[in-house]
Amino acid sequence: MMQRLILFACSALIYGSCSKGVGDDRMITDPVEYVNTFIGTGGHGHTFPGATLPHGMVQLSPDTRTLGWDACGGYHYSDSSIIGFSHTHLSGTGISDLGDVLFMPFTGQPKLDPGDVSDPSLGYRSRFKHESEIAEPGYYCVDLLDYGIKAELTATTRTGFHRYTYPAADQSGIIIDLSHNIYPDSRPEHEFKIISNTEIQGLKRSSGWAKDQYVYFYAKFDHPFSCELYENDKLLSDSSLVGGKKVKAVLRFNNNDGGTVLVKVGISAVDYDGARNNLTLENTGWDFNSIRESAKAVWNDELSKIQVSGGTDDEKTIFYSSLYHTAISPYTFSDVDGRYRGMDKHIYQSDKVVYTVFSLWDTFRALHPLKAIISPQQNADFINTLLTKYDEGGTLPMWELVGNYTGCMIGYHAVPVIVDAYLKGIRGFDVDKAYKAIVEASEYRTDGILFPSEAVKKKLMPQGKQYNAELGYIPCDLEDEAVSKALEYAYNDWCIAQMAKELGKSDDCQKYMERSKRYVKYYDSQTGFMRGKCKDGNWREPFDPRFVRHRKDDYTEGNAFQWSWFVPHDVEGLINLVGGKEMFIAKLDTLFTTDSNLVGDDVSSDITGMIGQYAHGNEPSHHISHMYNFVGQPWKTQELTDKIMKELYFNDPNGLSGNEDCGQMSAWYVLNAMGFYSLCPGDPYYSIGRPIFNKVEINLENGKKFTVIVHGNTPVNKYVGLIKLNGEKLEKPFFTHSDVLNGSTLELTMQAMPNKTN
Repeated sequence: MMQRLILFACSALIYGSCSKGVGDDRMITDPVEYVNTFIGTGGHGHTFPGATLPHGMVQLSPDTRTLGWDACGGYHYSDSSIIGFSHTHLSGTGISDLGDVLFMPFTGQPKLDPGDVSDPSLGYRSRFKHESEIAEPGYYCVDLLDYGIKAELTATTRTGFHRYTYPAADQSGIIIDLSHNIYPDSRPEHEFKIISNTEIQGLKRSSGWAKDQYVYFYAKFDHPFSCELYENDKLLSDSSLVGGKKVKAVLRFNNNDGGTVLVKVGISAVDYDGARNNLTLENTGWDFNSIRESAKAVWNDELSKIQVSGGTDDEKTIFYSSLYHTAISPYTFSDVDGRYRGMDKHIYQSDKVVYTVFSLWDTFRALHPLKAIISPQQNADFINTLLTKYDEGGTLPMWELVGNYTGCMIGYHAVPVIVDAYLKGIRGFDVDKAYKAIVEASEYRTDGILFPSEAVKKKLMPQGKQYNAELGYIPCDLEDEAVSKALEYAYNDWCIAQMAKELGKSDDCQKYMERSKRYVKYYDSQTGFMRGKCKDGNWREPFDPRFVRHRKDDYTEGNAFQWSWFVPHDVEGLINLVGGKEMFIAKLDTLFTTDSNLVGDDVSSDITGMIGQYAHGNEPSHHISHMYNFVGQPWKTQELTDKIMKELYFNDPNGLSGNEDCGQMSAWYVLNAMGFYSLCPGDPYYSIGRPIFNKVEINLENGKKFTVIVHGNTPVNKYVGLIKLNGEKLEKPFFTHSDVLNGSTLELTMQAMPNKTN
């Protein structure tokens, strides 16, 4: 196992040599063996390779950089030195934060600053080589070459567990740096308190992307230490308690002959008691290997919700690494005793797990629909958390981070998460409250939001909502990203209409169905694109569908080519709008065949993974390849999904075509590799594409299995010739969520040529 993961990390050449032929029909029973935690740590994937548990509070991982866009995960595969090991990380975001409570072991005379990447010896950072890295879900290991120290990390849900093996040295110890951040901290507030010669605790309060965040920690060592406390690199005479802005601790051990030092760290957003309780109740004893094996077992249980056979080793590794990435976010936020810090900064108690890190603009598309299949109860728990945040903060989150609204991105996509779950029969939440919350999310208001930041309140309530309500559209000369906002509002409103219909609220259903049709106001039949419309009713000029100005034009992280297809809720209406089926097909073909050049003085870095003007590296494009299924050309959906999976996902650090975005990029792969996709969350059907594996079994919570069996599956046979559901031929490439829950069997017979008979 270790050797296999070392090979994963060595080089792209090794990745290419790992594949074997298709035809191994053994079902995967130990999926951890097929996870490469380094996928996405190169390029712009922004993932981290360290130790965490499914939806854990702790993500204990090495940090190699803290500044720049590719520092969002704290680690980049191109780097050659490690700053240290911090306990919180974001998985694949496009904005940096966290990196809390950094530990770095050392030998010799300690240095107080991390130093520079060009010369690690100037600071406490250390060089390393990828050949010495070993990683698996719940475990990470590396040799710190400057110190001769072997560092190992594992985790429980709320604690990190470190094992450092030191060489013989005159001095050895650990630096704890609370000033370390994976973002610029505008308001640091730090505290250390030495409890005994084996215990230390501290507080890091900071302001970054999340404007007001707390991390308390409690650390317990198996060796006694002496401790020096520093503020702004100045040694303090009182070495038992210190508070300040840039605070560090230097712990020294009396182990000149070398040996192993163990340290367990509990964290909490509530208080010191919370951090201590999390450690005391979750991480008993000092058996590091036992905790590591327990973490592996937990991950095997999580990943075994889906079992596959067939495919190459690389394809199975990409699949299970993707499934692994879908089980990292959202994170556990409440302590073992049920306490947590609310959106209004008060402390609350809950008998349910409260979560954090909701990247809803991304994850409503595939991650939450995936959870609705494999973990519906947990998906209900996520919704309960969103409703809790609604109670405490006054509105549903757009992008929530450690008990903070960030106001990031556009739309109100807590709505499709709630509605999709409800329409798929997931009812483990207060439906009346949920409906009230989604209706309020669609409305513009300036009062009732309890979050203290005025700047964030404005992001939560953009004036686009007001224009949409009062004018019936969003003038592009009054609001940035007007077209993207309007299209997403139309989809969100359609979702509200579906829930209103189910609840018998006919007036609301009619109101929101009307609003859901407003996308037609942005379609320019002369150019064939969705365009910005000014307050005077004229189109914005000049117009170039390739033009991009990041977050400062009519589209969000995209252009007219990509955004003109964001009508997932009314594909039939869009077909009619653009001039009928043949015109729709021609325009869709053009999207995928036009050259990929972009125009503009500030092109968004998020527009990546290009096939023509389709951009798989960013989420607004994710549904488009399945639109051919609506116009009688399913072979093009099959061809494109095959191309995307083969050309834009790799068993390699640079294995993602864009940011992982808290599981969305990987959830797209998981669903499509099984042979289907949820094109329109809120409508409980699935669109069939091109499966990767010969057989897939989804172990459902109701005790049944949904099975996909693929006949004649080879790399050449990428087209579906025949579809059967429970032995009956399907005439169209769709099936329902009820089919999944009933434990149906979907059979696909593959062939080398497109099937154009249906």
